Amino acid sequence: MKSLVIIPTYNEKENIEKLIPQIINLDEKINVLIVDDDSPDGTGDIADKLKEEFFNRVFVIRRKGKLGFASAYIEGFHLALSMDVDYIISMDADFSHNPRFLPELISKLKNYDVVVGSRYMYGTVSVVNWPIKRLILSRLANLYAKIVTGLKVNDCTSGFAGYRREVLEKIGIENILSDGYSFLIEMKYRAQRKGYKLGEVPIIFEERRLGQSKMSKKIIFEALFRVWQLKVLP
Repeated sequence: MKSLVIIPTYNEKENIEKLIPQIINLDEKINVLIVDDDSPDGTGDIADKLKEEFFNRVFVIRRKGKLGFASAYIEGFHLALSMDVDYIISMDADFSHNPRFLPELISKLKNYDVVVGSRYMYGTVSVVNWPIKRLILSRLANLYAKIVTGLKVNDCTSGFAGYRREVLEKIGIENILSDGYSFLIEMKYRAQRKGYKLGEVPIIFEERRLGQSKMSKKIIFEALFRVWQLKVLP
């Protein structure tokens, strides 16, 4: 089974130089698509160099402007569905999603339609180097989203997730409402509403090694309001 890992980037040049080779070297059936939003730091140029180095294993979309997290994934999903791949994985560029968890996540897609890399399984919290306030806010936001939507996963806001291609073909990615991180909840919710089977694998989430986090309280609170809109989807 062939897999494509989609990685949106904005000012991630230090990270992708190290991350992409690690992913490529895991398995010859795992390829990478970088979607760069015209990063001022030259991330797009680094992406193009990696594309040349790993010919036919690394693909690049360079967009003209900072067009947003959700739209980057949606554009990436559309390209993925035009390719010969079975599984499509969403993943951050900053090493908060360690590539060593990719093989297990991909393997579990043999038995599930969507697999989430979860920080909150078995009653534990697997997060490294987060301030306590952010950890509490994230945990409460997840519990709230799970209660409102009825999602049958513990980590509703995880950005580390794998999808069988059929899921992306059927859930209506062209109708996605969310612009920001609420997109992560919406993707899982739409899949569950269509009757697809969701599973999880435990991961250790590590705060980014280099660069600046794009997460904020505003983004999380935005997601909390969005879940009520999802409840009335046709």
